[in-house]
Amino acid sequence: MSQFTVTVVGLGKIGMPLAAQYASRGLAVHGADVNPDVVAMVNAGKSPVIEEAGLEEAVAKARQAEMLDATTDTALAVSQSNVVVLVVPLMVDRNKQIDYRIVDSASADVARGLQPGTLVIFETTLPVGTTRKRIGPILEQGSGLKQGRDFMLAFSPERVYSGRIFADLRNYPKIVGGVDEASAARAVEFYRAALDEGTPIKLVANAETAEFVKLAETTYRDVNIALANEFARFAASNGIDALDAFDAANTQPYSHIHKPGVGVGGHCIPVYPYFLLDAAAEGELDLVRRSRALNDSMAAYSLDLLERELGSLQGKRVLVLGLSYRENVKEDAFSTAHLLIAELKRRSAHPLLHDPLWTAEELERHGDSAESVADIYAARPDAVVLQAYHQQYARLLDWPRLAEASCRVILDGRNAVRNQREAIEAAGLKYVGVGQ
Repeated sequence: MSQFTVTVVGLGKIGMPLAAQYASRGLAVHGADVNPDVVAMVNAGKSPVIEEAGLEEAVAKARQAEMLDATTDTALAVSQSNVVVLVVPLMVDRNKQIDYRIVDSASADVARGLQPGTLVIFETTLPVGTTRKRIGPILEQGSGLKQGRDFMLAFSPERVYSGRIFADLRNYPKIVGGVDEASAARAVEFYRAALDEGTPIKLVANAETAEFVKLAETTYRDVNIALANEFARFAASNGIDALDAFDAANTQPYSHIHKPGVGVGGHCIPVYPYFLLDAAAEGELDLVRRSRALNDSMAAYSLDLLERELGSLQGKRVLVLGLSYRENVKEDAFSTAHLLIAELKRRSAHPLLHDPLWTAEELERHGDSAESVADIYAARPDAVVLQAYHQQYARLLDWPRLAEASCRVILDGRNAVRNQREAIEAAGLKYVGVGQ
């Protein structure tokens, strides 16, 4: 039996796999979540998170072994633990301002059950300085304890990808930084016990460095995607197929040009640059700011391409394929679909929305008042915008049938069916790709 008893706060797409991972290593795990339905599922041996490889089996096994339970009473769970790992959402609002309410509330709940000697780790991506300067004081105020003296505090960013979390936990180095040396050392000790044997652990100077690591690696991707998008726009205006050029350029070992596309979505890349920008002085991080704006502008740019083929979009039935922010994942956080639908409405088009991963009711609820479509062909769209190329679309899309259904243009927002361009155009459709 491990020396560690852990409370995982937040049993979502990241927290649930973490809880199952820790239990698989022989740690007693309490899961805490505000949603009683989530808690009930876990206590019944079922995962509230679907489409995560190995998770259903891991949760069932952990419950059977009595190594995992769940509760809505965070303070109680924390009082019975010597390690607390928090993975709760930190997002930005419509004005791109950071919304700390969930993080603050979860921290206050932890504080009410915090015992001397406990290690608290945040895995939620945070702005630099948040662990020490915001979380620490909340924990101190609610517990009467002092960080670095009575309890330990560290930051270790989650670095995993939905659908392959257990593999990523094994393969990606675990970044750890503490508010002091004792906190850092204890966090390293915990992760050596909680993660699979041989998992690399990289200790950095402090919690602030660890916070910056995650922001730097995600913002790096955003900036490089923006560069690819800017290249694509230049190439298209000069009669060059950007993807052909990128493929050739990337034969040079030092060249890693990303793929251009209709936009960037998800919980991470479109959000975390704002965590940096929030703390930046005037004129600082201008490249980051401009890159974020350029990536958000790609939806409008892509619809400009569509207008070149169709003329005005006023009254046109434009079908967006894919509500999800990326293929094969049922999640629409900051999905480019939302930008496309808003821009279609601004141009007085009639936006339609289809996604095989979502029910009609869910599409109505999440789809920004776009008309949800069950049958692509019965919808009779004037144009189709491929926003997320789920594997189901390889079977569902029939180019001649689309042409028969009055469709005129395929806008390949992800360059996902580029290799089918000849077949698309042979069916009488116009193919338009980003950067082509």
